[in-house]
Amino acid sequence: MPLSYEIFITPQIDQAPTVPIPTGETPQWQPLSTTLISGDRDAVLVDPPFTVNETAAVAQWFASKNKRLTHIFVTHGHGDHWFGAPALIAQFGGEVVASQGTIGEMAKSVALKPVLWERLFPGQIPPETPLTAKAATSIELEGETLRIIEAGHSDTDASTMLHVPSLGLLVAGDIVYNGAHQYLGEGTGNGLHEWLKALDIAESYNPRVIIAGHKVAGTDDDAARVIGATREYLQAAIALRETEKDAASYYAALRAKFPDHINPNAVWLSALALYK
Repeated sequence: MPLSYEIFITPQIDQAPTVPIPTGETPQWQPLSTTLISGDRDAVLVDPPFTVNETAAVAQWFASKNKRLTHIFVTHGHGDHWFGAPALIAQFGGEVVASQGTIGEMAKSVALKPVLWERLFPGQIPPETPLTAKAATSIELEGETLRIIEAGHSDTDASTMLHVPSLGLLVAGDIVYNGAHQYLGEGTGNGLHEWLKALDIAESYNPRVIIAGHKVAGTDDDAARVIGATREYLQAAIALRETEKDAASYYAALRAKFPDHINPNAVWLSALALYK
């Protein structure tokens, strides 16, 4: 039986207004994509969400598929893409895998948990987030090898993708975004240019479909369009960084450039970091 995939999108959730948006909007977190890659019996989950309620929703969704969970793959270290993994493993079995570099970044998210994640989402983060991921370069799923592709810096260091050749699929985490403002706060120095190189790596696999870690429900996952849109956003951000003199003007200019993108909170957090 050929492999198949499905996507579960957890909607935006409010976060504590620790850093108010200049326009007065309620700061929200991005929607999150969790991908299920299934064979006849077994399945791999990619990037489970991070709050207790979101994780419970994904658990209910996965249980309805009647598959055996063999692996959870984590594309990058940001806690919003894996804090729910230990609870899912406890419920369904399997093991968490990631690249060695991603595991190092996951450790940073654990260290930041009390000062960042629990501050932004009080009472919503799982109390236990043990770092039990094992380093891997590929995953076997019912006779097909799913390769872990290292792409370097995207919205954080040591970002990776999962390549499913038979489906022409890349599950790309935050290397691409789809309809949402991109988080650029870790793009100081040469970071945004390095992200462009990560897009080139994704493109080199000639995927038909690419799944963004943050995507708007209902948007298509056409690889050429999504990679192109992510590249366009980065190029605009790089150009505005040269012309705008402070965080407020940068924030306004980038929002004006992409008025249909959701989640202005990401723009403001990025502006504060880039103009720190």
